[in-house]
Amino acid sequence: MRKDPLGLAIRVGFYAVLYFAIGFALDPPLRWVGGEFAGATAAVFLSAVFAGWLTLRIYENRPLVDLGLWLNRASADNLLFGLAGGAGAACLVLAPPLATGAAHLARLHPASVSGVLFTIFFLAVGSAGEELFFRGYGFQLLLARLGPYATIVPVAVVFGLLHSANPNATWLGVANTAGFGIVFGYAYLRSRDLWLPIGLHFGWNFTLPLFGASLSGIRMITEVTGHEMMWTAGKLWSGGEYGPEASVLTSGVMILLFAYIWKAPVRRQPSPLTDPPAESAACEPSSPSPL
Repeated sequence: MRKDPLGLAIRVGFYAVLYFAIGFALDPPLRWVGGEFAGATAAVFLSAVFAGWLTLRIYENRPLVDLGLWLNRASADNLLFGLAGGAGAACLVLAPPLATGAAHLARLHPASVSGVLFTIFFLAVGSAGEELFFRGYGFQLLLARLGPYATIVPVAVVFGLLHSANPNATWLGVANTAGFGIVFGYAYLRSRDLWLPIGLHFGWNFTLPLFGASLSGIRMITEVTGHEMMWTAGKLWSGGEYGPEASVLTSGVMILLFAYIWKAPVRRQPSPLTDPPAESAACEPSSPSPL
């Protein structure tokens, strides 16, 4: 299919349309049952799982785990590298303002352990769902056919633009989110599994609201941890109502995060969709048959 751009467009287009169609159908009832946060997150996850599973079955006759969801030692190592990188990057953004007095934690009410656990669970579900869609079947097919530059950057731009509908979105927030898309795409390129980008995504998404900061314009754990991060610095540093993802601090730390992924001892796994097929023995020249 390398020389069949129409076939590539049909497969990627079918995958994307299927994802959004399922999400459109699932989002209202799941929001009604689970609320704005849990319902919307569940819709993203279920849409990504079903779209990836069905597209793989139709076009590749492969199981969902072949997108890079294997359960092995390499996957566990990559997940831990991702969690450490994502959480560490968030701490590098938030700890210096707290240490220098540019921000402080304001106590609001007692924390709720059950609320924190509930939110953490759905943050993990949301991170996995977004990575499964954005770095899943369509991304991997494009990566195999078009190469890393023509795949990672355009998909990252789409990733950023889709977050422009979030509350209080700014141009810098959207640009930084697209930057994260590049980082997550590069993480997949290095590991060829989804555990490294899922770990990075969840590590970041978990740590920001744990400090009481908004995540992509949404207040989450601030309601259940009992504190909120209050800034005395301007919006360029704090990100304003959108949160630190719209700050220049995040822009700088993102470069360090990219370097971390570049140097980390990531475990490279075989990928059925992106690796070239192994040469078949049938293609090897045969010995001349005796007369």
